[in-house]
Amino acid sequence: MTMTPEQSAWFAQTFDRLAGNVGQAVLGKPTTVRLVLTCMLAEGHVLLEDAPGTGKTMLARAIAASVQGSHSRIQFTPDLLPSDVTGVTIYDQKTGAFDFHPGPVFASIVLADEINRASPKTQSSLLEVMEEGQVTVDGVPHTAGRPFMVIATQNPIEQAGTYRLPEAQLDRFLMKTSLGYPDRAAAVEILAGSAQKDRSAALAPIVTTQAVAEMADLAATVHVDPAVLDYVAGLAEATRSVPEVRLGVSIRGALAMTRCIKVWAASQGRNYVVPDDVKQLALPVWSHRIVLDPEAEFTGTTTEGVLARVLADVPAPQERQTV
Repeated sequence: MTMTPEQSAWFAQTFDRLAGNVGQAVLGKPTTVRLVLTCMLAEGHVLLEDAPGTGKTMLARAIAASVQGSHSRIQFTPDLLPSDVTGVTIYDQKTGAFDFHPGPVFASIVLADEINRASPKTQSSLLEVMEEGQVTVDGVPHTAGRPFMVIATQNPIEQAGTYRLPEAQLDRFLMKTSLGYPDRAAAVEILAGSAQKDRSAALAPIVTTQAVAEMADLAATVHVDPAVLDYVAGLAEATRSVPEVRLGVSIRGALAMTRCIKVWAASQGRNYVVPDDVKQLALPVWSHRIVLDPEAEFTGTTTEGVLARVLADVPAPQERQTV
């Protein structure tokens, strides 16, 4: 069943209210806010590559507050253990049974701060819950619930003492984007409200977590024309044939794009996808999935340039009317 025009109008209105509410705490970054909300409703995870002090924690708290969800923050360090993330089973002498004590990963919005500072073993503790929405401890699965989103961060400048995320783990993130520094007007507004340390604390919830799950299910019914699917497949295939690229967009990456463009179209009030949706999301959804040849990277080739070239070379299908 395809989303109706009435449902798409409601979806877009609710999405705008969510974005506006989060925007009261994260000033001057409407595009990034909409991207992260799109990621949440596509039931994926986002990687923020940003310098310290740009509002990443504020963003996670604001989203959690807007959907009446819980929020947790995990500071990744070299001595962090997998059990510090997922939780641990402890024997209770009074009851004679083992009790599971859930870790901070059991929250609606989980901020994995500086994820590349933890060891690969600890990084990999997130793989199961990011992919399947559950954690298995001592053979017993524990569900994370819905909505569930990991917002992971890494510092693009300081690399000393860090462990680079492997391509297989990068591919688990639905999007990669950044907040960046606010413009002058937003910076002045932030400074004017400096007495309020946490802007997200004053936010009123817009929807419930149950409503977010329903929105995610509804977005999955957005119509995608076979021509648009062929366009996505053609773009993904083209990234693999670029001479400067060692590893192009995988099938998982193409599936990620399909999930994202459905939510993006619904957020615009449409119950169908157009080729421009793919073009607008190509960079955040695919940039981290492309691995460049080291020599090409040394000569100045970038993933942004590769995607721009591919988008220019692969013809987009003609737009069709509403479903």
